[in-house]
Amino acid sequence: MKIKEIWFDTERIWGRDEEGKEYSQSLLWYPRLRTASEEERKNYTLGLGGIHWRMLDEDVSFESFEYEDAGPSAMQRFFLTHKEINIAEFARSMGLNPTLLRNYINGFKKPSKEREQEIIEHIHKLGKEMLAA
Repeated sequence: MKIKEIWFDTERIWGRDEEGKEYSQSLLWYPRLRTASEEERKNYTLGLGGIHWRMLDEDVSFESFEYEDAGPSAMQRFFLTHKEINIAEFARSMGLNPTLLRNYINGFKKPSKEREQEIIEHIHKLGKEMLAA
């Protein structure tokens, strides 16, 4: 599959392949594109394997448009939209390996439903502690 045309809305990057099929994925996976201006987003090149924004130092593979999870889970969305949270310290506070949590957040590994629920419950626990303070 090769994307021939791209466009954006407020939440997603869209692509259309040579057969006219449309694909999309969340801009949360691409923070530089998410915060880029319209002009910066238009300044890209199509390569053999993907799209490159030289000025933003960002790449999106054609293959990524076909991933099953085009959008982040609720847990991933939380961490991707709250960059102020120290992931390593959060992971340690719940007894989780920080690298593993980063892999879950970035989609390199997929947590079990039970593990994802544990992470979400820990987020809620910390939120309640903050409200009580």
